[in-house]
Amino acid sequence: MSDDVTIADPLSATEEGLDEWRTYDEFAAGIDTYRLPNTDLAGTSLTLALDGGETLSLEFDADAVTWTGLGASGTDPYDAVSVRDDVVFVNLPLASREREALTVVYSTTTHRATVVRSRIAAEAVEGTPQVGQEFWAATTDGGEPTGEAPGPSRDLIGKRNVYRYSPHHLYEHVYVSSQRYAWQCLEGVQRGHGDMDLSTVWKFADGLYLFCFREFRIAVASVWLHDLGYQLMTTGVFLGLNGEGASEHSRGGGHIYPLGSVSYPDAQPV
Repeated sequence: MSDDVTIADPLSATEEGLDEWRTYDEFAAGIDTYRLPNTDLAGTSLTLALDGGETLSLEFDADAVTWTGLGASGTDPYDAVSVRDDVVFVNLPLASREREALTVVYSTTTHRATVVRSRIAAEAVEGTPQVGQEFWAATTDGGEPTGEAPGPSRDLIGKRNVYRYSPHHLYEHVYVSSQRYAWQCLEGVQRGHGDMDLSTVWKFADGLYLFCFREFRIAVASVWLHDLGYQLMTTGVFLGLNGEGASEHSRGGGHIYPLGSVSYPDAQPV
């Protein structure tokens, strides 16, 4: 994955162009401008025990990670970010297994972790996102786990945030239920576009939420770790099909600006 990006004209999505749906690689170019810096995991290793009984082992050097688990193994590049002093976000944009990615979030103090596998299906099916995701809670071999295990959360329902990823990327999210969120682009090549897509939210720790979405209109899914504590930053990755129909991995990240929230007085969303 190259770090070189070309920023598309942020004013190119005019009212006359709203019917032209942008491809994944077009909107993702430069969406990591305000991302937190990478961290080096060279010389470290990690073994995760996943709920359900499987394990995932990771051994890092400066440029790659050798991994074994979930019925496969390989040596692939990795991307790691320290989102807090004790929490690391690691993505494996797999080169050894085309159209697939593994994302791990782990804590060096609670020894809790989450694992997400994103995979692009061979064929598109009407009404189903082409990129699917699987989720596991896990513990690490760093010590005795403490605190609550990561798991599905309803904490974001009703919240409305704006996300600034670059001078040319500004998006609004509204979390409408435990299964869906709505988005619109306020600035960028998708300006004026929006949709309601499938989403999954897990609470990882106080103020830290794993947010994942799977789009219907284009073949793309994403994994984000929202820090809604003092930092108000998000770190994420994408997997999808680009305009040429090839699988592509991209990084994302930026600032979170909460706009407010609503609470439901009686009947609650799913």
